[in-house]
Amino acid sequence: MADQTDRRQAIAAAIAAELERQAQSGAARVDVEALANAVEETLDPPPPAAEGKRPDELNATNDD
Repeated sequence: MADQTDRRQAIAAAIAAELERQAQSGAARVDVEALANAVEETLDPPPPAAEGKRPDELNATNDD
């Protein structure tokens, strides 16, 4: 039951944040696709960005 409540709260927060973002940008209409994307990202977040190279993996050609 707590998982269901947490999920519902996460969805509500995503919708509220997206609606606020749209209002701040002066949108005349609600972008439903953007709302759907916000909810989808909340429910299935993208994996973390790949880490950079470790010091022992660096050489003169990739030490940027």
